[in-house]
Amino acid sequence: METALARIAGVNIPTNKRVIIALQYIHGIGAKNALDIITKTNIAPERRVNELSDAEVLAIRETIDRDYIVEGDLRREVAMNIKRLMDLGCYRGLRHRRGLPVRGQRTHTNARTRKGPAKPIAGKKK
Repeated sequence: METALARIAGVNIPTNKRVIIALQYIHGIGAKNALDIITKTNIAPERRVNELSDAEVLAIRETIDRDYIVEGDLRREVAMNIKRLMDLGCYRGLRHRRGLPVRGQRTHTNARTRKGPAKPIAGKKK
């Protein structure tokens, strides 16, 4: 039985949760990939992380290393893709550069997540 924290892909996954949920704590693994991983390693979906043997944890770790891009590598790849768009000077790159929404959302109102807190403009009120 695994007593210490299960460490997979550089992330301490919670021990008291079901494996399919705990795997989603890894950046780059969602519900679908978590299900695929436990299917490939022949682990029952209702098993909990603290019930896994060392061999099963190792099998999960190897499957993730072999078949998935996760954590640091994924973050680096995404950052490189955004940097490439910015260097090209394409429309999406310019939107990233200016910190505006990239996917065609309206910006007259809303878009506060990308634009940050509202900045008051003098003489705007009527």
